[in-house]
Amino acid sequence: MNKINVYGLGYIGLPTASLLASKGYEVLGIDVSAKVVDTINEGNVHIVEPDLDVLVRSVVNSKKLSAALQPTPADVHIIAVPTPFKDNHEPDVSYVEAAANTICDVLEVGNLVILESTSPVGSTEMISDIIKKRLPNVSPIYVAHSPERVIPGRVLHELIENDRVIGGVDDQSTNVAIEFYQSFVNGEVIATNARTAEMCKLTENSFRDVNIAFANELSLICDKLDINVWELVKLANHHPRVNILQPGPGVGGHCIAVDPWFIVSADPEHAKLIHQARLVNDAKPQWVIEKILTCAKQFTQPTIACLGAAFKADIDDLRESPSLNIIKQLQQKNAGDLVVVEPNVKAIEGLKLISLEQAINEADIIVILVDHKEFKKLTAAQLQDKYVIDTKGILN
Repeated sequence: MNKINVYGLGYIGLPTASLLASKGYEVLGIDVSAKVVDTINEGNVHIVEPDLDVLVRSVVNSKKLSAALQPTPADVHIIAVPTPFKDNHEPDVSYVEAAANTICDVLEVGNLVILESTSPVGSTEMISDIIKKRLPNVSPIYVAHSPERVIPGRVLHELIENDRVIGGVDDQSTNVAIEFYQSFVNGEVIATNARTAEMCKLTENSFRDVNIAFANELSLICDKLDINVWELVKLANHHPRVNILQPGPGVGGHCIAVDPWFIVSADPEHAKLIHQARLVNDAKPQWVIEKILTCAKQFTQPTIACLGAAFKADIDDLRESPSLNIIKQLQQKNAGDLVVVEPNVKAIEGLKLISLEQAINEADIIVILVDHKEFKKLTAAQLQDKYVIDTKGILN
């Protein structure tokens, strides 16, 4: 297995392709965006991730990584395309289906096809069925699922160090996939079947979503009872078996805000707690907006500075961001003169980005939405003449 195709060059696909190229594999990254393909072939990156720019430049210069709009034959085909949900919260596997059909154009006997995209249960079997229908005489083809388990800001490290769950559509597929991952993963590589591997990733993110919902629900209750939720969580966490997470303005990102819906969709009758957690977390941005609008009524036309637009601290990722959702809704409601401080991106369409210093000087209302490292340096004294809505507890 020397040649690898990676389908989808986003936040998971590009780091994966670059890492594999650095291990000596000949890697071709395939993406539907000509701009992304050209950027990578120039040795540059279109996403922000620590050390990724250096790694991409190195492996492109060494001819181990290149990008294209269409695939060529390879030994291993890794699918890392998006798996969003539709307006009705049903999973959208159209990108996975499209990738599977594209792979069929270049598949050869003995190839390994791996789905890394977080997908609803049955997606890996769907890929296998597409291949069998398109290429009934090409056998064996090994098909497996290995969900990524990385966090933005530590992707390159965690791709190697984290344990991996590998589930094939049959035992042979599992074994072939395990052999491949053991060539570059330092963490434990654990065998299961495809459906369990798919459910494992959904379960991990649903667990986190439920725990975040508990913290967010506490923040609503504490606000009503005039209790400092940040102090409360800190005190409760002194119990040796209690570890409450920190509340925030909601839940975002490509995993936690999406994956639980795949479980709810699969069995709505029994996924009651998981469903309720989604409702709690999805409702939190509206609660924050009401806080801001109530504050804004004290002014004729206030300047409102929103600190942070990414879905979590110290990254540039805006996917499913509750902070960006809040900002966009405030803009629609014309609550005041809206400005945004987001140190990790250069521009956001339709929004006015300014520096933190300018925001502090000009704003009447400061809304802390993300705990970026730049914002953590703020003190209550710096903002003493401002109306402050702190959704991350930075000033507590």
